[in-house]
Amino acid sequence: MTLKRTMTLLLAGAAVTLSASVAMAQTNLRVFVSSQHRPDVWRKAFDMYEAKNANVKVMIETGGNTSEQQAQYLNTVMTAKDSSLDIMILDVIRPAQYAAAGWTVPFNDVLGSDAASAMKRYLPAYAEANTVDGKVVALPAFADAMFLYYRKDLLEKHGIQPPQTWDELAAAAKKVADAEKDPNLQGLSFQGKAIEGAVCTFLLPYWSMGKQLVSDGKLSFDKEAAVKSLKLWKDFVDQGVAKKNIAEVATDDTRKEFQAGNVLFAVNWSYAWGQFQGAESAVKNKVGVVKLPAVQGGQPASCLGGWEWGVSAYSNNKTEAQKFVQYLSSPEISEFMAINAALLPQFPEVYTDADVTKAVPWFANAKPVVETAKARPVTPRYNEVSEIIRTTVNGVLAGQSTPEEGATQMEGRLRRVLR
Repeated sequence: MTLKRTMTLLLAGAAVTLSASVAMAQTNLRVFVSSQHRPDVWRKAFDMYEAKNANVKVMIETGGNTSEQQAQYLNTVMTAKDSSLDIMILDVIRPAQYAAAGWTVPFNDVLGSDAASAMKRYLPAYAEANTVDGKVVALPAFADAMFLYYRKDLLEKHGIQPPQTWDELAAAAKKVADAEKDPNLQGLSFQGKAIEGAVCTFLLPYWSMGKQLVSDGKLSFDKEAAVKSLKLWKDFVDQGVAKKNIAEVATDDTRKEFQAGNVLFAVNWSYAWGQFQGAESAVKNKVGVVKLPAVQGGQPASCLGGWEWGVSAYSNNKTEAQKFVQYLSSPEISEFMAINAALLPQFPEVYTDADVTKAVPWFANAKPVVETAKARPVTPRYNEVSEIIRTTVNGVLAGQSTPEEGATQMEGRLRRVLR
């Protein structure tokens, strides 16, 4: 064999070895992101990470327009112990449940002995939601709370101030409807479908009356307040403020209807703002946002939301996945997602960041709402509690039961679950 041929074969062999080494070193991460939470912008954040980490390739998987749809899918994947999914975004109500099921891995090893201090950087509600028995089971993706969106142009046109009570909202909706005479314009859109959002629908006026549903793990049900809460929403339907089939409306339906210019007031989460300002939005630059109204004589109340990053216990790339999640849950990405997707920051200081307030001015006033938003009932049997509330709300709105019947049924079912 000639020297030239020998060298050629050696070089070729070295190239193959190097190529194989590079291939072996590459880590592929698959991340589940809910369809409603701007996966297009998250993709850009993933690209930023790949640019800094050449050995990591991130694939995005999207699905589910509701918390329930997402949970159904993820429950199936986790039950099957499927290793193809490494990272998943979870509703704030779920990290403790997934950790208890053994579906996620804690972050304490990568955070080190200073895990408690690391969690103190976040808004307290999210540090608490993601810490179970001293273990950090997930890291916050973004904060959230419910707000009232309104057509700023229409309220200004008719000399109306943003409502501070639900009665004021009904009166404003009637005034605008009478003047505009637009059959496609709804007064109010909210979540009436039997989804997680309907739990918040029930709780908003209930909390506004100063009532709690669960205290120290035990039921503290106020039937009179429950009847008033259910009646408030049903009255909106009966009075024509909300549309007749509101029982079929899910979270993103509300967003789409408002974005199309067919709603005066909408109860929704922070993610909707970015969509409203998109190039194809009929309400771009016509939207105002304020804290939710209160019942007459009560105090405003918002429902705490938020989404968290969990790493699958069945991932073959747990360590790299946890490093990636730490990046996604950093102030840098919190600021990026606030500016580009209008997702509320999980860090207190980002709310007053100059670039953030320039891009999303109303965030400057959002922090107190998020900080004072109320968490849904904390109980190991939350799934059952949620199902009872949302199906009851849906039934009342669909006309299958009266508010009084609904409250009675809700109390009886809850007492069987929370003895």
